[in-house]
Amino acid sequence: MRKKKNAALSPMAKLGKRIFDLICGIVGFTVLFPFMTIIYITIIMSDKGPAIFKQERIGKGGKPFTLYKFRSMRMDAEAGGTPQLYAGDEDERLTRVGRFIREHHLDELPQLWNVIKGDMSFVGYRPERKIFIDQIMEHNPDYARLYEIRPGLSSRATLYNGYTDTMEKMLERLRMDLEYLDHFSPWEDVKIITLTAFSIISGKKF
Repeated sequence: MRKKKNAALSPMAKLGKRIFDLICGIVGFTVLFPFMTIIYITIIMSDKGPAIFKQERIGKGGKPFTLYKFRSMRMDAEAGGTPQLYAGDEDERLTRVGRFIREHHLDELPQLWNVIKGDMSFVGYRPERKIFIDQIMEHNPDYARLYEIRPGLSSRATLYNGYTDTMEKMLERLRMDLEYLDHFSPWEDVKIITLTAFSIISGKKF
């Protein structure tokens, strides 16, 4: 049976969440821009190829958008044409600089631009590629419920379930994301953002 919509996700609540994202996104992008410039230059100098990686992901309403990240893998990471999940710190496709920025989640800083544009939120389910969403929905079609909100930079699933390199982890992440959707509150968002920032600053892996 389809669960009743969370009353906290009313149009006004969604508007408040969007305003919060826009203000914090602009402030965060402005403050971190010098640091992001250093990362950009370091990638260019250490590995030939573009510093910004672009990839189509599926977001709110099931619509595709272009996600931005600092490139952390070799240019031929998916040369065979078959999409591959990130295998963690030991993934052989990582560049030397890429391994460091991935480990500390610095590769995701350009997604602040996605937040400003309205593609993403600070907190929400992690946006995935359609090929993997189709596989997830074969096991649990409730994934479609996530399309009610924008995907996010972080979530409880990101903090406690880590990178998803197996279907089992994907389904556990989905369970946690649906739980977030059903029990949404602004205070939960603040808590997740605070925990994420602390984890990144302290160097904790997640």
